[in-house]
Amino acid sequence: MNTVIERSQAPTFQKTSQHPTEHRPLVYRTQGTTRGGVTRLISPSGADGLIKPFVFLDLFDLRSSGHKMGMHPHSGIATVTVIMDGALDYRETTGSEGTLPTGGIEYMSAGGGVWHEGGPVENGSVRGFQLWLALPPEDENGPSHSLYLAPDHVQQAGPARVVIGSHEGAGSDIRTRAPINYLHVSLKDGEHWSYTPPAGHDVAWVAVADGALETAGARLAAELGVFQKGESRLDFVARGDTQFVLGSSATHPHPLVTGYYSVHTSEAALQKGEAGIARLGAELRAAGVL
Repeated sequence: MNTVIERSQAPTFQKTSQHPTEHRPLVYRTQGTTRGGVTRLISPSGADGLIKPFVFLDLFDLRSSGHKMGMHPHSGIATVTVIMDGALDYRETTGSEGTLPTGGIEYMSAGGGVWHEGGPVENGSVRGFQLWLALPPEDENGPSHSLYLAPDHVQQAGPARVVIGSHEGAGSDIRTRAPINYLHVSLKDGEHWSYTPPAGHDVAWVAVADGALETAGARLAAELGVFQKGESRLDFVARGDTQFVLGSSATHPHPLVTGYYSVHTSEAALQKGEAGIARLGAELRAAGVL
């Protein structure tokens, strides 16, 4: 997957009216930019930190082993991968490796440095979302760790699978220091669904992979929409069989300081993280892995 930070490439988008209406309005819409089998729906350069701690979101559709990403580093962020179709082979310096099937969830906290690789299984394909989360200062240069959830270990409330956080009595095994909800939702044509964010979650967005969603007086298809800040209920109607992800959280109260593969809260933290991934890279080269 394309995990390099693109400093200069801003996705096309539409900004919408922020005047109050009967809905909690959308303030930003984008179909992102596509390269190969990856559509980058949002990045700091495109949204100016509008939905932090959510930093990047990619919708990927990788159909050959040629799309496999070799070993590459990260620091200061966590990646969260939701597999919608197919299967993903993965390996990382946390010691984890294996295959993540359809419905599986990956959470990998890079902390002060990690290297990993992944792509479709041999002669197979994989489709899903990969999200980057900005880590708080307590974790951005801490130990790296990962958690991989099999499909039957992902709790569900109605049509919503709980990737991170909790929703209507269902909870995730993935624990984050910052208050975050991240849901993977499937609706049939014509179905209605509502989401009320927990108290303090003033950031909310939705990204549609399949079908279309009517919400906030708009119709979203193959795009991401950011809602005006607030904590009020969000209402959705599916047009066609629809699959999407939704995130809500408290605003990340720190800057986003970006490196080539890293996001940190300060320049000093970034330098520390990049030094950590450089040390790991030297060890991998000495072992003949790179």
